[in-house]
Amino acid sequence: MHGVVFSRLMLLLFLTAQGFDGLFTYIAVHAYGVHAEGNVLIATWMALVGPGAALFGAKVVAGACGLLLYARGLHRTLSLLTILYVIGAIGPWLMVYLTE
Repeated sequence: MHGVVFSRLMLLLFLTAQGFDGLFTYIAVHAYGVHAEGNVLIATWMALVGPGAALFGAKVVAGACGLLLYARGLHRTLSLLTILYVIGAIGPWLMVYLTE
């Protein structure tokens, strides 16, 4: 039972991290332009369909991948990706916003 709660918590944290990354990126792109996005593929989509639609699509795909990992029982992988995402995506945005 403990493993189920932990894996669900990791899924929730992963999805939450995706949501915050999308929100932080949207705010940065609104303030600084599309070049604030470091991923060239997403920046290209932003130029084509707009930041909101591009970020929404990217986060839906990322969330679906997280759900697939959860459904396949790859909970350790999901946990590792959650930790890496918080450090590599959320952390830098927090540093940007907290140092302004």
